[in-house]
Amino acid sequence: MEENKIPQATAKRLPLYYRHLNNLHQQGKQRVSSKELSEALKVDSATIRKDFSYFGELGRKGYGYDIQHLIYFFRKTLDQDEISRVALVGVGNLGTALLNYNFIKNNNTKIEIAFDTNDKVDKTIGGVPIYSVDDLEKELKRTEITVAILTVPMQAADEMTERLVNAGIEGILNFTPSRLSVPDTVRVHHIDLSVELQSLIYFLKN
Repeated sequence: MEENKIPQATAKRLPLYYRHLNNLHQQGKQRVSSKELSEALKVDSATIRKDFSYFGELGRKGYGYDIQHLIYFFRKTLDQDEISRVALVGVGNLGTALLNYNFIKNNNTKIEIAFDTNDKVDKTIGGVPIYSVDDLEKELKRTEITVAILTVPMQAADEMTERLVNAGIEGILNFTPSRLSVPDTVRVHHIDLSVELQSLIYFLKN
């Protein structure tokens, strides 16, 4: 099924399903019901059945879902057989933490290259080489990376975004407070930790 026909909310839940199914598979389980998935993932079972229905008949009533078949299917859908290579721009405290973490639990996503302006240039953190931002366009074109994580100071966000777009970046994970202006062909996901934390506290109180 074409990705653009899958609702965005469903697409966001797919990695969650995939990770949990892998855990079940490693525990030796062979099948799972939507009710079991619902209880484990805190997602309504009707929502799970609807999500899965976008991909055809994946389960049987009274039997549930074959875990190995689901894993195979979601791996293909999420391109988990390919390693997603990512660039990181801005090696401050948050950028350094992300380089050290480098999606260690997900072997299919890897920060391969980082950029900064300070004394970290020409060093490596977490095994990732750090280049000068002066070389940003050249190195992104060389590596053919199309996804970037932006962890620069707020005042540098707009300029760096423009340069990333010009260098062929198609997706940006934005950790800066700036609302980035990009063409329709580029997708931006905003991660505002203070907003997420305030939202969590609000829901706890209410």
